[in-house]
Amino acid sequence: MAICDVCGKDESLPYSCSRCGGTFCSEHRLPENHNCTGLAEWNDPSGVFESDFDSSAGTSRGRAKGALDSLTGTGGVLGYFRGNVSYLFLAIMWVTFLLEWVVLLVTNSSVLFSALFTLSSENPLYVWTWVTSVFSHNPFSFYHIVGNSIVLYFFGPPVERYIGSQKFAALFIGAGVLAGLSHIGSALILTPGVPTSVLGASGAVFAVLGVLTVLNPNLRIYLYFLIPIPLWLFTFGFAALSVVFFLAPGAAATAGQGNVAHFAHLVGLVIGLAYGQRVKGKQRVPSEMSLGGGMRRGPGGGRF
Repeated sequence: MAICDVCGKDESLPYSCSRCGGTFCSEHRLPENHNCTGLAEWNDPSGVFESDFDSSAGTSRGRAKGALDSLTGTGGVLGYFRGNVSYLFLAIMWVTFLLEWVVLLVTNSSVLFSALFTLSSENPLYVWTWVTSVFSHNPFSFYHIVGNSIVLYFFGPPVERYIGSQKFAALFIGAGVLAGLSHIGSALILTPGVPTSVLGASGAVFAVLGVLTVLNPNLRIYLYFLIPIPLWLFTFGFAALSVVFFLAPGAAATAGQGNVAHFAHLVGLVIGLAYGQRVKGKQRVPSEMSLGGGMRRGPGGGRF
């Protein structure tokens, strides 16, 4: 049995939308009947409804659009990533983690490592690190990447399904970049002359949590498959710790959190909360989720 993402009806033979990835009953299976984000996001990627007499067909804009459609449409090279950007980013994080170790083992150069993977107050104009630092993690802390991976794996897909893949990608990368730059900026103001650097997807992940927290603050999640808590408590519990550790570095060091970009966490969360408020109300979101088992009550399901 599965649950329709629109009406919450138990459906023994559910329909899965190939555009947004949702699960629906027969009444809401058509994209136009469940407010499918894929309709606006991809606009007939297979070109089924395109006409050879399109007035833009001969323009460079028309050719560019056609090339994009051929890549992202059904059967296109990038077609798989439609609706799967969360998992794509998760894969990029782990590939980057592997590359970090390759750089360290082959070159044994912390200077090269920093120039490639970390956003640093010493080299803030290395603009590529604004993005690479979002997908990089501390190579000596397995917990760092595992923690962010778990949150992205479980909370990323429902947010992506809600706002669409393109907007999710922009949110994740944009929030990650702004969180990193904010951390560097705050360090330059509070501790001038002291070099600082940042890497990790925590700011971006907090943005995802912020969006989902606004959409459904009472979403019930199951920690370790057993402990039910509302999402708002999960999110703001981590946020409270970040505030305490940011304001009291000594306490953070005592707790083993002294080398963590707590301000970046807070900036990412604020971005997510603001964006969640902006998009709230488009469609319903699940009210139950298990950390470690996906949505409860069937694939793509969850109680509303």
